[in-house]
Amino acid sequence: MTMHLTSTHRRAGRFPEEKAAGALTPDFDARDEQCRFPPLALLRLQSWLSPAFPTGSYSYSHGIEWAGEAGHVHDRQSLVDWLEADLCHGSGRNEAIFFSEAWRCAIDDDRAKLFEIAELAATYRGTSEFTLESSQQAAACLATLRHVWPDRVLDWLSETLCERHVQPALAVVLGVRAARQGIPACLALPAFLQSYLANLVTAGVRLIPLGQTGGQLAIAELEQAVVAASAQAKNGTIDELGSAAFMVDLASVAHETQYTRLFRS
Repeated sequence: MTMHLTSTHRRAGRFPEEKAAGALTPDFDARDEQCRFPPLALLRLQSWLSPAFPTGSYSYSHGIEWAGEAGHVHDRQSLVDWLEADLCHGSGRNEAIFFSEAWRCAIDDDRAKLFEIAELAATYRGTSEFTLESSQQAAACLATLRHVWPDRVLDWLSETLCERHVQPALAVVLGVRAARQGIPACLALPAFLQSYLANLVTAGVRLIPLGQTGGQLAIAELEQAVVAASAQAKNGTIDELGSAAFMVDLASVAHETQYTRLFRS
């Protein structure tokens, strides 16, 4: 199933302008009961990106806790601005590239390049807190996937990383498993980025504090940024990894010495 943005999409404030037919125009008849995307694959993708999936993501704020204490994130608008910058120019963009590259390697069965991507993703962390955040979630994700939805490429990746003392990266693990499940990147990548943002919005809901409806409004306002970042990363390469993640790196460093903390990073 592929979906295309219409040319009439413009931002009115923070929300895209929507016609009565909706913001997205699908390339299939919605009345057709035959889905061209395997339902089982979609169910699994939802499971892997669900808050119920045991990665411990709820323990991390990705630096937002410090940003809140410093006054940079203090309401819904500032939270959206912070997350959109991270997604389009910072660590979120880098995660999208790693996911996309890992997905392509799995599709091509290029294990040599896959290890290179995994190794680069593991080292592309600016602080010890972000290293812990990424590796702990990825290790939990990898172990659960191998136990519940076994896959030979993930088995190989896990064993190879262990042998070479390289920590796994969540974007790489999920990129590989999505490809192995036959989930197209045009669906898997934006879903991954949406879950990435949703977890951080949840942190913002607790820290600002922001009501549940406000949190959903923030997620809705970030939809177009997710679509844009996904399209950019889908056609990008590791040569386009940026250094704008410095924004959240600074937040992470400052978070390490905060007097009171709710989150690990």
